[in-house]
Amino acid sequence: MAPDGAVRGSAGDPELAGLYRATATPARVDVPPLQCLMLDGAGDPETTPAYADAVGTLYAVSYGLRFMAKAIGEQPWKVGPLEGLWWADDPDVFLTDTRAEWRWTMLIVQPTRVTADLVGRALDAAVAKGRAPAAEHLHLDVLDEGTAFQVLHVGPYDAEGPTIAGLHRAIAEQGYALRGAHHEIYLGDPRRSAPERLRTIIRQPVQPPEDVPQG
Repeated sequence: MAPDGAVRGSAGDPELAGLYRATATPARVDVPPLQCLMLDGAGDPETTPAYADAVGTLYAVSYGLRFMAKAIGEQPWKVGPLEGLWWADDPDVFLTDTRAEWRWTMLIVQPTRVTADLVGRALDAAVAKGRAPAAEHLHLDVLDEGTAFQVLHVGPYDAEGPTIAGLHRAIAEQGYALRGAHHEIYLGDPRRSAPERLRTIIRQPVQPPEDVPQG
């Protein structure tokens, strides 16, 4: 086990397996600090070119890092799923699918053995191959969400509204309050799976009951 406060590994790390499993019933999870490659943007992910550029860059560099594992004497690791942090001035836009107002940070969790130097080398290689259109905005950072609730949504992304509403209701019923960005983990590939079979973990960081203002 990593010591308290340490940055943990990728989604392929057995210690993190529980974070990448969920059911239709909302459940509480404790998320350790995670090292991630990140790219920030805004707007409708289906129509905003910056979104496709961000996702392409994240995958190109993440797979480049995996390929470079042998160069540092490491066993290649499994590249984790694409994840997204989503927020807006009015959180209700996620219930009404008002996508033009969305802001986002797309990310892929990285093993602790990945360093800024390795990222720079993988990024340079991806740029040289023309596979990193959002290279200048890529950053390696730590995501620290702490206590959260998560639930599995099966179906199209644009049908998540009731699942999100149910998650928020479960959080409130247990005395917690919403905190931080709405988090989605994409377990399916929309290019290969029918919309009704897509699986998405929806995660929401929360404020514990003892810190929630009363009255």
